[in-house]
This record gives sequence, C-alpha cells and structure tokens, in this order.
Amino acid sequence: MNRVIICLFLPVLGAISLSASAQNCADMNLQWEADMPAACSGLTLTMTHDQSGKPYLYVANKEAGLTVYDLSTPSFPTQVASIPLAQLDSLQVMNLSQYGDYIYLATGTHFNNNESSGMAIVNVSDPVSPVVTATWKHPTGTGGSGIVKVEDNMAYLGAMGNGLVLLDVTNKDSIRLVSTFIPDINWPVNNPTASLYNARGMVVQDSIVYLCYDAGGLRIINCTDPLHPRETGRYCNPVMYTPINRPRAYNNIVIRDTLAYVTVDYCGLEVIDIRDTSIMTLAGWWNPYDCPNNNWFTSPSHANEIALDTTCNRLYLSTGKSDLMVLDISDPTTPDSCNFYGGADNNIGTWGVSLYDHHIYLSYICTLGVPFASNWSGIKSLVFDPCITSTQNMEKPLTGLTIYPNPMHDDVNVECIGCGQAQEIRVLDVTGKEIGTIRLEQGKGKLHMAGLTDGIYFLVSKDTEQRIHEKIVHMTR
Repeated sequence: MNRVIICLFLPVLGAISLSASAQNCADMNLQWEADMPAACSGLTLTMTHDQSGKPYLYVANKEAGLTVYDLSTPSFPTQVASIPLAQLDSLQVMNLSQYGDYIYLATGTHFNNNESSGMAIVNVSDPVSPVVTATWKHPTGTGGSGIVKVEDNMAYLGAMGNGLVLLDVTNKDSIRLVSTFIPDINWPVNNPTASLYNARGMVVQDSIVYLCYDAGGLRIINCTDPLHPRETGRYCNPVMYTPINRPRAYNNIVIRDTLAYVTVDYCGLEVIDIRDTSIMTLAGWWNPYDCPNNNWFTSPSHANEIALDTTCNRLYLSTGKSDLMVLDISDPTTPDSCNFYGGADNNIGTWGVSLYDHHIYLSYICTLGVPFASNWSGIKSLVFDPCITSTQNMEKPLTGLTIYPNPMHDDVNVECIGCGQAQEIRVLDVTGKEIGTIRLEQGKGKLHMAGLTDGIYFLVSKDTEQRIHEKIVHMTR
C-alpha cells in the first residue's frame, strides 16, 4: 500500500535548521518534581495528563483501577478520585487514553491469562467526579488488554492474543463490537510460540493502525472498512530472526512524518521508514547494548513506552531497570542518547512514560526480579527547561517564492522573484539524502521527479544572504 503522508510539522534533517532548539539536550536541566506513591498491590502502569489543559493526571492503576491526581500545585500532587475494579467488570486497568471529555480504559490483565480483554469509557468532564458510562468484555474470557486508542467514534483495542478489536463508541453509554482482526502469527517465523504474539502498542492515523505485534513485529492494519480490517504491511528486523529465531518484542510506537520510532524491549529503538507501508525498511537503530548479542534477562534497558517531543526534537523512553532515556532526534534516523533519569542500580524500574508541556511522568512497577528487580510502584513527575526556539538558524522564506505543482507527479517548478542571480536549490528526501538540485536561471528552475517514491521532499537553499526551506509532496498518478 502506497500512502502519501502529509505532515503538519517538519523534521530537522541533518544540516537543515528548521526549528532548531537553542537548548542542548544534555543541558535540559531534567529534575525530579514530585512522587505519587502507590502500593505494590496497585501497580501504576501508565498515565496521561488531561489533554484539555485541566490540571489533572489520569493513571492506569492496574489492581486499584483508575486514579485521578490534582496537579494544581505540581510539586504537591493530590489524589482526588478513583474508579475501583467493581465498576469495571472486575477487570484490572492496564492502559488508557483520552479523547475529548472521555477516558478510555484497556482492561483485563495480561500479566497472566486469567482475565478477559475489555474496555471501559469514563466521563471526566468533571475530573474530580469521574463516571463510568459503559464497559465491554471480550467473549473469550481470557487474554487481557495492552492498549486502547480512539479516533472519531471508533476505539481500537490492542487485545493481546485476541488481536485488534474495533469497537463503536458513538454512544458513550453502549460499546458495540464491530470486528476483530488477529494477525497471522506464522511470520516472521513459522510455527512460533503463540503466547509471544500480542497486540500491544499502536498508533492510529486515518483508520490505519500501526500495530506493535510483539514477537510478530510491526503490522499495518487498514481499517477504512471497519467491518473488514486487513493487513497491508509487515516489518521485523531481519537480524532478529535470521539465521536464528531470537527473542524480540515490539512494544510501542510513535510516528513523525514518514518515520516510525518503535521500542523493541532489550533491543532499544528502531527507526522504520514507512513511506511505503507495504515495503517498510530499517532507517536507523538505537542499539546501545549490542542486541541481539546481549541477553534479555541481564540487559540494563527494556524499552517499553515512548513519548515524542516535536518541539525539542526528542524521544523519551521508559527503559525498565534504567528508568528513563532521552534521545535526540535532530537527525531523525540517528537517535542519539543525550540525557537520562534514574539508573540501573537504584532497585526500581519503569513501565510507562508520558509527556505534557515540559513535564515528564514516569510510572514504576514492583517486580519479582524478572527481567529486572524493582521494589517501588508509583508515579514520578519530572520537569525540564522549556525549549527556546532559535530564529537565528531557521530557514527564512524568500520573497516571491512559488513552487508548483504541489503535490507534484513528474516535474516541480520553482519561481523566485527575489532570488536575483543564478542559485542552486537542493532537493532532499526525509532522511536528508540529496536526490537532485534545481538551478535557478533568472529566478526560474525545474526538476524532473518521475519515478520517486511517494512521500515528502524538501527544497533547501544555503545561499549566504537568503535561505529557504519548503516542503513538497510527490504522488503517483
């Protein structure tokens, strides 16, 4: 499947200075702000700040249900509400997301196989008085849930071994099952251990689900016809299954333009080119611990949840025993470790991470020592200095610049009234690779671009007096 992905923001690519932060990642001044402790009998798995800007934090508190914290004074958070399991079909809360005035809960523990996959809707228009409006249980009665995302009136439940479940949530008082799709487990290897194939992390964009399928890699599920979801692409790093079938766990994902950043447990983070989702390729790999030559049990890092900071060009990873790793993605395909919080020797470990404004929230879990030891559960709130955008290095548009057609199929034309003498404009793909140049003669130039892969390209000029940076989109006729 070829998809043209038109972004709402532009990445920093190599030497291009689009929206360069004046703050170095190593100098972000990352500081502890507050603790929100929980009992080990009520693990904090993940959380989200109220997306409408209200000063509240919603926490998936596993055995303790949903909890709500008042963050009006960020350094002194206060629990103000909770929804117990008795109101959630007695299913533990594993994940959550917010859409409008509603929190959607992925329910049913996947730490064992004793609970159904489930979902609940909670009205948080008044965060201190949350109200459960509907619940749903998978008919199998086993499997648990890993994640839930909502787009418009459709909820997408990552139901672990039960696959991807589509639920109609138009009526917030009644959840309706639309369809279920279980990806093939006989890939990338045949006859695998079925329990290792689970619908976990995901991103949903325009009814396309980018699904982390655990040992089954990254799957693309087209849900534009919600009654008949279909897989249109799949990816797994060949190093992980050839020539030996090695342990792998594709856990979570964020997308920026035509690149997917995917956490792969003890194997760090992969950068996957998704311009053509039917033929995805590895564009980069943050692999500090020499995976797969390292060991799942002894690795100091188990990357699980991930948050994207587009303002600062950073990724924040919950990394288990190592707590938090911060990666600089100013060069989008070469993530670089640039900061951290915690460490491998503090006897506590993380599960989740979320970002809001210049605050980071880390959830910690208690464990029995596998794959790491951790003796504390709760939320740690961290704060860092806001990024300051430098206008000195930003590309500035030229007066009278015209680019057409855009989107384009074969040729792209550039006219620039204010360009003066002859000038060269470089054409770069999303990875920063130069694929051609346009030479302006008397302010006009053309480049033949037939045969290019569908996607986003950039026109860049490094003239000493004026600079431009413009985005163009290539579409197959």
